Amino acid sequence: MKHLLYILGIALFFISCKNETKKTEDKPKMETEAISELAKTNYPEALSKVFEAHGGIDNWNRMEALEFALTKPTGKEVTKVNLKSRESLITMQNHTIGFNGSNVWLDSKAEEEYKGNPNFYYNLMFYFHTMPFVLADNGINYETAKPLIFDGIEYPGIKISYNDGVGSSSKDEYILYYNAETFKMEWLAYTVTYKTQAKSEKWSFIKYGNWHTIEGILLPETLTWYIVEDNVPVKKRNDLQFTDVKLSSKAFSAETFKKPESATVAQ
Repeated sequence: MKHLLYILGIALFFISCKNETKKTEDKPKMETEAISELAKTNYPEALSKVFEAHGGIDNWNRMEALEFALTKPTGKEVTKVNLKSRESLITMQNHTIGFNGSNVWLDSKAEEEYKGNPNFYYNLMFYFHTMPFVLADNGINYETAKPLIFDGIEYPGIKISYNDGVGSSSKDEYILYYNAETFKMEWLAYTVTYKTQAKSEKWSFIKYGNWHTIEGILLPETLTWYIVEDNVPVKKRNDLQFTDVKLSSKAFSAETFKKPESATVAQ
């Protein structure tokens, strides 16, 4: 009898331990779900639905690195970005632009002078390419914008502005226009205020109409800039296509973005 009680005691002990382990394992999952739900309340309902239509903000936040290529008249341009730190590297035929987390640098491989502004350009295409998810960054304010009507279709809008001191152009403004039924992003309107530190009334427009799915995330394959009249898009101007797009849950090493000795810090 004592032997039987001993065996029952051991069995109850193991069952108790198993249940405790299960509770311990379940707790992080419950906490993660709670954090996820809390994050969703930080955005307007319409923007949360736009995120969901593009693969979900939680899925996006699991990604650490992005790589893509652009083909331009000057040649192929390859961009690598660490999504959390925004470190970046843009490799061109004659020039390389990098951001190591502290400074933007320029390395020229030929005597030809780089005609752009590295400080302005180093994250420009990254920003356009990672819409709508970059609109989940900290320091952003949201409000409902007047809808855009184009070719008889009405697109609801979400206006984005930034707190002072956020980024190098905190006076920039954006309006994300989305499909009222699918909540997929359709248009982006934006102003450029780099170095002026004054709000602009001049809006540019990009059509987001071509998408591809990378690691469960919907990213634009083609961006189309439009000619604008009276702050309204009227006619297609040019396309820009993104190729060789890769998303990864593993970040690039810091060495990737290290300033070479031959490079100069962009002013």
